[in-house]
Amino acid sequence: MSETAAPKVIIIGSGPAGFTAGIYLGRANLPHMLFEGDQPGGQLTITTDVENYPGFPDGIEGPELMMKFKAQAQRFGTVIKSETVTSVDLKSRPFKVTTTKGEYTAPAVIISTGSTARWLGLPDEEKFHGKGLSACATCDGFFFRGQNVAVVGGGDTALEEATYLTNFATKVTLIHRRDELRGSKIMQDRALAHPKIEMAWNSVIDRYLPDDQGSLKGLVLKDTRDGTTRNLDVTGCFIAIGHTPNTAFLDGQLETDENGYLITRYNSTATAIAGVFAAGDVQDHVYRQAVTSAGTGCMAAIEAERWLGGQDS
Repeated sequence: MSETAAPKVIIIGSGPAGFTAGIYLGRANLPHMLFEGDQPGGQLTITTDVENYPGFPDGIEGPELMMKFKAQAQRFGTVIKSETVTSVDLKSRPFKVTTTKGEYTAPAVIISTGSTARWLGLPDEEKFHGKGLSACATCDGFFFRGQNVAVVGGGDTALEEATYLTNFATKVTLIHRRDELRGSKIMQDRALAHPKIEMAWNSVIDRYLPDDQGSLKGLVLKDTRDGTTRNLDVTGCFIAIGHTPNTAFLDGQLETDENGYLITRYNSTATAIAGVFAAGDVQDHVYRQAVTSAGTGCMAAIEAERWLGGQDS
């Protein structure tokens, strides 16, 4: 697609879902435009080693993988804009998309803005991303085989991640600020009965401890009752306090579930507004994997193409 051609589809977001949608729209010869947003490439750009994406038997760095996604989309004609979408108008057609640099219109929109992991907000926290600190046990648990790790949280996500990590870690310490968990009874029973899982009740992380290379070697835990501290020796820490879907710019125009994820039709990426599709972590609170995001990006592009074809007939 040339820069002057009017887009048939606007893609908002540049992770695996957005770039895959661009590849498929390009293959269908549909003019389209993609807005990269504040974090071009999405969450994989802060992931060091990706070893579970098919086609890379030796693994690949997250940023390099996203560069390949981007190059492939550009090869098929995706016009990529280094702009952040600030608002959309889905009440009139064609849909209007406003960015930090201008306004654009298109008859169809694919939303692939992903979700952002919630972190603790501790000093120097970002320095430990990819150096022992993670928000995804499924993504990174394999790297901690035979090591002691910690999980922060008290809901089903934290319990599920702690249980999953027992497949690799020698010991998993589940850190919770209260003396009772919020998760479902069955998940609690499973985690509390596991011989590899230990509880750190009434505790929060006060700070991270680095080794000489800047990687995580331990945590300082603070008791929420009396303020006393103690050290916990771990080489991995998984923050499991939830994700926030990146949907603020939509201003409530699309239906979401109780946690803010966009709702799509069963076995579809179509939202309640015809011509608007959602793919990737912005509508997936279950899997949250690069490969599943890419899959729904493919689905969204095919569904957008078919929907547009129906409008022309």
